[in-house]
Amino acid sequence: MSYFVTGATGFIGRHLIPLLMARSQDTIYVLVRESSQSKLEELKAKWGDTQGQIVPVIGDVTQPQLGIKTTELKRLKGKVKHLMHLAAIYDLKASAEEQQQANVEGTRNAAHFAEGVKAGCFHLVSSIAAAGLYEGIFREDMFDEAENLQHPYFRTKHDSEAIIRKEYKGAWRIYRPGLVVGDSKTGEIDKIDGPYYFFKLIQKYRRLLPPWMPTIGIDGGRINLVPVDFVVKAIDHIAHVEGQHGKCFHLTDPEPYRVGEILDIFARAAHAPHIAVRLNTALFGFIPPMIKQGMMMLTPIRRIRDVVMRDLGLPPDIMRFVNYPARFDNRDAAALLKPAGIKVPRLEDYAWVLWDYWERHLDPDLHIDRSLHGAAKGKTVLITGGSQGIGLAAALKIAQAGGKLILVARDPEKLALAKAEIEALGATVATYGCDLSNLDEIDAMLKQVLDDHGGVDILINNAGRSIRRGIEHSYDRFHDYQRTMQLNYFGCLRLTMGLLPHMVARKKGHVINISSIGVLTNAPRFSAYVASKAALDAFTRCAASEFADKGIEFTTINMPLVKTAMTAPTKLYQNVPMATPDEAADLVAQAIIYRPQRIATKLGIFAQVVHALLPKVSQVIMNTSYRMFGESDAALGKQEGGSASMTPDQIAFTQIMKGIYM
Repeated sequence: MSYFVTGATGFIGRHLIPLLMARSQDTIYVLVRESSQSKLEELKAKWGDTQGQIVPVIGDVTQPQLGIKTTELKRLKGKVKHLMHLAAIYDLKASAEEQQQANVEGTRNAAHFAEGVKAGCFHLVSSIAAAGLYEGIFREDMFDEAENLQHPYFRTKHDSEAIIRKEYKGAWRIYRPGLVVGDSKTGEIDKIDGPYYFFKLIQKYRRLLPPWMPTIGIDGGRINLVPVDFVVKAIDHIAHVEGQHGKCFHLTDPEPYRVGEILDIFARAAHAPHIAVRLNTALFGFIPPMIKQGMMMLTPIRRIRDVVMRDLGLPPDIMRFVNYPARFDNRDAAALLKPAGIKVPRLEDYAWVLWDYWERHLDPDLHIDRSLHGAAKGKTVLITGGSQGIGLAAALKIAQAGGKLILVARDPEKLALAKAEIEALGATVATYGCDLSNLDEIDAMLKQVLDDHGGVDILINNAGRSIRRGIEHSYDRFHDYQRTMQLNYFGCLRLTMGLLPHMVARKKGHVINISSIGVLTNAPRFSAYVASKAALDAFTRCAASEFADKGIEFTTINMPLVKTAMTAPTKLYQNVPMATPDEAADLVAQAIIYRPQRIATKLGIFAQVVHALLPKVSQVIMNTSYRMFGESDAALGKQEGGSASMTPDQIAFTQIMKGIYM
């Protein structure tokens, strides 16, 4: 006698087939769509089927009689002792129509086929979802007691069981696995489902916070997780125990974990922060449903929810399972499995295996092109101040990545040299001479750029002017503030606002503004420069909010001190650690690839946090640096001398506060 298996190439099926092969040499007929034959051949090689024990039968569960040809039906008649029906959709994201067709009609078609070939026993792999959102303990002999079956997955799993229980005329057995996760030994799984939906959130926590920092999470109801290797061992064993027809078996964990416990176990497996405090989400049950529904109808709340859920890859319905109310009694299955030594392993013992497999094979970020080539190839990128320093270094990287460059700068000779260097790489580059502190010149340049190129995909506002002079030496130099603001703020705005309409029309665009670490540290002696960059930062934050739904993204880069022509006149900087233009260009590349709202060094972020929490301490640190490092000769109106020597205190300070202007 032989087996007939539907869904053999699916997750549970591909683990069950090897057990059936090991049990006997009987033929195993496998239903397979014509388009999936190559997939089956790969699995046959993996299963080690060298004797032709696995026999494909072309068909489709959504078709009457499984879409199997009449001649094949006649050949199979009387030969099938066990029909294992595994084919189904296990996906919260699937549509109601898809689930109805596969789960309900597919089971009905399989039942008719089994009757037609006079199969010995129909084994239906169902799910604990057939109980719906039952309040309390659901036993293996319960079925009609299921409640709250509104979700299509719950309803279709319940209805598919009803077909076998009430319509099928032959012998049957039903198996209800819990939420099936990967193999407890290898971690193997074929898709993201159940607890895996929260893995990206755990990963984000790990990147943001140190592992020793305790965090707050949720508690929630109990979710029944079982690894696939336990499920298939249980099905294989129970299916061959005599005298069990007409029964249902819960393949579940007798001691399920709460949602919060599960998340904490996986957080520990991922070396992420421990969830020390868990909030009881049942408290939210006291909020009347009408109020919750009304809140979710508010546009801001709905949009925030949608963005968060999309960012984390969570299906819309996932939160309804946080307070999952049902518990599952599995005493009948446990009694049969105990003599065979088959039991559910502890999640703590294999969670790390599941996490490791997910991070190596299923993490969505693995399949995203995170290269500059992938982000910049074919894109038109305009860089101001592109003839030297950071601008030129960024242009060279973008050119090598296949970007189409537009360089804007004031000096035509330097522009010509930059153009020649980039064209030597085989890249496309256009140059435009423009004094970006002159609004009329910007307007003329913009018109020409738009006429020549039609628009810009990425704008990098890099050109800038810096002045290092204390306020007490600037009382009669108000023009320093005017000219700094004119270039660093108004020039950037004029160019940005000239290009935005074309980005909006195309519903895509990216504006990258090169700011300064000084905005985060409130660096002394740079009040004119920092104020102009702070104004640009503020505009960028406002613009990002206004254009969030238009496909336009904004990134601010708070650059540390970089060794460029801008810093060269200050002799003190010859002795302090600075980033190279190439290192600064790496930050620009990072902005193009990931499109974050802000890029800053750890020191810059730390300085901002200190200023927010302990402003007096921040003030003392900056004042110390101000008094420790004097004005340059140029700031005092003197001829700049040669190299500047530094005291041990100054050397120590510059090493600790790397990249901060002094």
